Amino acid sequence: MKHYERDDSSRNQSSLWHSSDSSLLKGGDSGRKDKGEAVFLGQELTSLRLCFPQVEPHATIAEIKNLFTKTHPQWYPARQSLRLDPKGKSLKDEDVLQKLPVGTTATLYFRDLGAQISWVTVFLTEYAGPLFIYLLFYFRVPFIYGHKYDFTSSRHTVVHLACICHSFHYIKRLLETLFVHRFSHGTMPLRNIFKNCTYYWGFAAWMAYYINHPLYTPPTYGAQQVKLALAIFVICQLGNFSIHMALRDLRPAGSKTRKIPYPTKNPFTWLFLLVSCPNYTYEVGSWIGFAIMTQCLPVALFSLVGFTQMTIWAKGKHRSYLKEFRDYPPLRMPIIPFLL
Repeated sequence: MKHYERDDSSRNQSSLWHSSDSSLLKGGDSGRKDKGEAVFLGQELTSLRLCFPQVEPHATIAEIKNLFTKTHPQWYPARQSLRLDPKGKSLKDEDVLQKLPVGTTATLYFRDLGAQISWVTVFLTEYAGPLFIYLLFYFRVPFIYGHKYDFTSSRHTVVHLACICHSFHYIKRLLETLFVHRFSHGTMPLRNIFKNCTYYWGFAAWMAYYINHPLYTPPTYGAQQVKLALAIFVICQLGNFSIHMALRDLRPAGSKTRKIPYPTKNPFTWLFLLVSCPNYTYEVGSWIGFAIMTQCLPVALFSLVGFTQMTIWAKGKHRSYLKEFRDYPPLRMPIIPFLL
């Protein structure tokens, strides 16, 4: 049975869930009619006090989210963030109430994460765009370079090689998204897809425009520069794939288990000896190779921006490893051996 009390006196963008019943954590009966109460302060909703008498001490955060969704369907579980402190970290779905650092009363702060979308959908959208956009410029479809160049082909071998490398990279990413990656979080905010697609699609168009331009000129040092760059690109692509496979093997399907990644028999994984996120190291290396191959400024800028962002991610992952694992290898750096 749920008990509702409406309070029209307050509105706020953040929301609060508060349980004031000892039976929530202890499993007993306090003798009150309202065994628990929840207060929601929302921008669109007046504050409501809800009673959830069925919550047990062993209930998980995921179960509480599902219980909340029954009364407020617009806030489905993936959209909810429950915290012990308004500025604290979100509680994990697998966290159990009786194991949280609370006494006989528990106050959980709710934050609306906004509309969510699955990581798989985001990645497929991000990576399919650059693949398609680049090919439009490569085949010189009408209205890009002028009528006389419609569906013409470049006479430079490096242009065709660059298209193969670029297409291979994004096809690889699409296949990894479908068959390799295992995500610890199922969704991300919907708004991020517009930001991410603008980044990937925009840079793909910018790079492709110049590389496939009728006036494009090959690299300064010709075939030798192209061959060296191709070798860097291929090695780093193989390394990146190897790291993704190694990380996949650390987490069984359907699990959120976290372990320290270590090198395997695959030589490409030996970079784990020196860095926490060698997948980012190889990714940056691939784009450096592509930039050397094409000798194109937009590619170099894309590599620089990507390196900056991946360094931020790598540092965050590195800090997380150090905090979670006391025996984490001390010689590792986030992304660049001995430096960064």
